[in-house]
Amino acid sequence: MRRAWVLAGVIGLGLLAQGARADFAAGVAAYERGDYRAAVAEWSSLAESGDAEGQFFLGLMYAEGKGVPLDYAEAARLYRLAAEQGFALAQYNLGVSFANGLGVPQDHTEAARLYRLAADQGFPQAQTSLAVMYDIGQGVAQDYAEAARLYRLAADQGDAGAQNNLALMYDDGKGVPQDYAEAARLYRLAADQGNAEAQKNLSRLYLLGWGALQDPIAAHMWANIAGANGSSIAPALRDLLAASMTPADISEAQRRARECLASNYTRCD
Repeated sequence: MRRAWVLAGVIGLGLLAQGARADFAAGVAAYERGDYRAAVAEWSSLAESGDAEGQFFLGLMYAEGKGVPLDYAEAARLYRLAAEQGFALAQYNLGVSFANGLGVPQDHTEAARLYRLAADQGFPQAQTSLAVMYDIGQGVAQDYAEAARLYRLAADQGDAGAQNNLALMYDDGKGVPQDYAEAARLYRLAADQGNAEAQKNLSRLYLLGWGALQDPIAAHMWANIAGANGSSIAPALRDLLAASMTPADISEAQRRARECLASNYTRCD
């Protein structure tokens, strides 16, 4: 499984700092202005006093080599201290460490255990990561129904990866009844968040007419968008579509793709 830290910038340090101690807020302010050494100094003091948030964020700094030398073992040690206090973000990141063998021996069973602790607290990234493990049978017995349940929990919180993966389960009829319309709905939710895999998969449904009206222009549009977002398969799909489309239809699909991207996915119909 690829490394997928919960990064400070992704979580939103400002939200975590609201109402927090002055030294934690000082660390947040230092981080946000790029003064990583000052952030480390503030969070080190908190971590040494046993504060879970300080331990977690100091662990992040070691995991990313910001303000301190890159040190996955120290990051894992700090995550563990915070995880043992029930801090969901630390449980998740320590799970990532075990899943990838970063600073600790690779251990998918332990990764799954830690993801479950964070997932049970409602943390969507952990729900998605644990769902992937059930989906592929890594660290746990393969169980498509449990994977779908966990994907749905995260998808309902807006996690684009979970929305795409749950859509794939409806697409294939794994763990849920096969339902192309539901797959298309979920792909669209993820596609509108910029998820390239969902955009490519939505293009395929429009091409085949599964779960949506068959629409080569929409299929070409989403293939263009997925390609722009880094999907390696989307350009081949786009070229396959173009072979049976008129120049006018291709031009329209390209125009709609540009409009969709420029509008940040608010005008994609």
